[in-house]
Amino acid sequence: MNTENFYVTTPIYYVNDKPHIGHAYTTILADVLARYHRSLGEDTFFLTGTDEHGQKVQKAAEKRQMDPKQHCDETVVRFQELWRKLGITNDRFIRTTEEYHKKVVREILQELYDRGEIYKAEYTGWYCVGDERFFTEKDLVDGKCPECGREVSAIKESNYFFRMSKYQDWLIDYIQTHPDFIQPSFRANETLGFLRKKLSDLCISRPKSRLSWGIELPFDPDYVCYVWFDALINYISGVGFHRNQEEFEHWWPASYHLIGKDILTTHSVYWPTMLKAIGLPMPRTIFAHGWWLTGNTKMSKSLGNVVNPMDMVERYGVDAFRYFLLSEMSPGNDANFTEEAFVARYNSDLANDLGNLLSRVLKMTLRSGGVIQPPAELTADEAELNAEVDKAVAAMESCLLAMKFDQGLAAVMNAVRAGNRYMEKTAPWSLAKKGELARLNTVLYTAADALRRVAVLLAPVMPSKMADLGAALGYNRNDFAALKISDLKTKKSDLAGRTVQDCDALFPRIQFEAAKEAEAKPAKQEKAAKAAKPAKAAAPAGVVELIDIADFAKVQLRTAKVIEASRVEGADRLLRLRIESGGEERQIVSGIARWYTPESLAGKSIVIVANLRPAKIRGIESAGMLLAAKEGDTLRLVTTDGEIASGAEVG
Repeated sequence: MNTENFYVTTPIYYVNDKPHIGHAYTTILADVLARYHRSLGEDTFFLTGTDEHGQKVQKAAEKRQMDPKQHCDETVVRFQELWRKLGITNDRFIRTTEEYHKKVVREILQELYDRGEIYKAEYTGWYCVGDERFFTEKDLVDGKCPECGREVSAIKESNYFFRMSKYQDWLIDYIQTHPDFIQPSFRANETLGFLRKKLSDLCISRPKSRLSWGIELPFDPDYVCYVWFDALINYISGVGFHRNQEEFEHWWPASYHLIGKDILTTHSVYWPTMLKAIGLPMPRTIFAHGWWLTGNTKMSKSLGNVVNPMDMVERYGVDAFRYFLLSEMSPGNDANFTEEAFVARYNSDLANDLGNLLSRVLKMTLRSGGVIQPPAELTADEAELNAEVDKAVAAMESCLLAMKFDQGLAAVMNAVRAGNRYMEKTAPWSLAKKGELARLNTVLYTAADALRRVAVLLAPVMPSKMADLGAALGYNRNDFAALKISDLKTKKSDLAGRTVQDCDALFPRIQFEAAKEAEAKPAKQEKAAKAAKPAKAAAPAGVVELIDIADFAKVQLRTAKVIEASRVEGADRLLRLRIESGGEERQIVSGIARWYTPESLAGKSIVIVANLRPAKIRGIESAGMLLAAKEGDTLRLVTTDGEIASGAEVG
C-alpha cells in the first residue's frame, strides 16, 4: 500500500450545481498541493470529478424533458471548462456515470451483501430531497432538515441497509488513536461528538418506483444505490480498485481527502465504516476546510451572494484569483470574500511588493547591459536577504505539511519585502552613478536570485505569472518549469550570465472604482433611482464628514525617498523635490520652503499621494503631493517610523 507517494482528492461535485467559489477553492487547494508535491520530487496523483446520480439530477432532467445522462453530459462541461480556466492539473476527472465506476460499485455492493454487511428492512423516516438523506424525528430541527433547513417528507418503505452501527466503537477508537486522520483537530472533535449518540445503520438504496436514476443493486433490480454510497467509492475506483491492483496499491491510501466542512459526516463516518467493511486501509487525512462568507453569512444561491469564479478570473486573471484564495483563507476556518479585500491584497502583495521588486531589478539590470553578472564579495546585506529567502523556503515546507498555506505565503511575501528593503538600502542606482560596478553586479545578482527562488516557491500557486517572471530573468519556460522546490536548498543558482527581458508590469495596479465602473451596466431603474436621489446635505461646521472605505481606497499613499531638492526660481514658498518611489523617479513641487531647506530634505523618507493627476505649478510639472501635518505656524512632513522600502503602500 501507498506509504511514500502523494494522492489528493476533491469531493466529486454535483452536476446540478453551477461552479462557485467553494468548488473553485477546494479544487485550487488540491491543485496547489499536487503541484507542490510534484515540485518536491514526489510521485503525485490528483483526482477530481462529478457526482451524476440521484434524485436532484433526475428531477432536473425531467424538467428539461431529456434523458438524465444527456443532462449530465451537458452540465459537466461547466466544471471541466472552469478547471481548465483555473489551470487545474488533475490526473483524472472521474464521472460516476462511467461504466467502470458503476461496475466497481456493483461489485462492492454484492460482496458486502454476500457477507451479511447489507440487509433488507422496512424503514419509516423523514427524507430530504436536497441532501438525498433520511433523518429520524429527533434529527430534525423545527421539523426541517438539520443540514440544509429544507422541508422534509415522511416516507415508509422497504430498503437495504449497510450495518454501519457495527463499526461505531472501532471508529471512535480509530479517530482517538490517529490524530492526523481528521483535520483540523476540532473537526475530529465534531465527529466524535456526532458519535456520542447511537449510530444507525445506513440506508443504501432507493426503490426504482421513487427514483430510477442510479446504479442498480446487483442483488435486487427493483432498487438503485444511494447516491452517497455510490459517490464515495470514486476515491478507490478512480485509482484502479478492482481493475489494476498494482496501480491501486501504488496510490492507496489517499494522502488527503479535501472536503468542505458541510460534508464532514459523510466522509468521517460513512466512508471510514464502508472502507472498514470492504477491508481497506483508511485515508491518511480527511481535511475539512471552512466556508467562504459574505460578512457573517454563508454564500448561497437563495441569498444571491455567491461569487462566480469565472467573473473574477475574467476581471483580474487566474493567478491573482488563485493567490487570493490561498492567502486569504486559513484552510480550517471560514473566510470572508469581498472584491474590495481582493483588490487590496492584490495591490499590496502582488503589485506593490512582488511586481515592484521585479521592476526595480529589471530596470537596473537593463541599464547595466541586460546580463546578470556573477556576484563579487558578499556583505552582511546580502546575507540578510538570503537568510530571509531561506526562511521562506523552510516555512513553505513546514506550512505545506501543516496545511497552513496562508502562513507559508506570508513568509514568502516577507522575503519579497526584504528584497525591496535590500534594494532601498543598497541603492543600485547610486552605485551605477558612482561607477561601482562590482558592487552593483553583486546587488543585482542577489536581488534577482531572491526573485528566482521566490518564483519557484510561488509557481504552484501562480504558475503562469511565475513563468512570466522566470522569462523576465532570462529563462525559457521549459527551463523554469524544471526548477524544483527540492533544488532550492541543494542546487547552485544558474542565474549568472542570463539576459533579462523587459516586460510589462507583472501585476498592474487595480483601480477598484474604475474597474467596477467599466464593468457595471446599470439598469434603467437603477439610473432613475440614482437621478432621483436627493442631494447630499453639507456637513455642519466643525463636523467631519464620514467617507466609505471605497472612497479612501481611491487614494494611493506610498513611501518615497527624496533624492535632491532645490528652490523654484522666483517663488519664495516653493521647493522642487526629485524623489524615488518603487524604482520610479518623479518630481513634486511643494510649498514647504518656509519650513525646510533643500539640504535638510535630501535622503528623507516621506509619504506621497502617488495617483494624483499631474499639474503644472509655475510651469513645472508636479506628479504627486507629499503629506504634511500643520498646526498654527508649525508644519511637519509625514515620515515613516523606521526604515521601509520606497514605494511601500501606506494605509
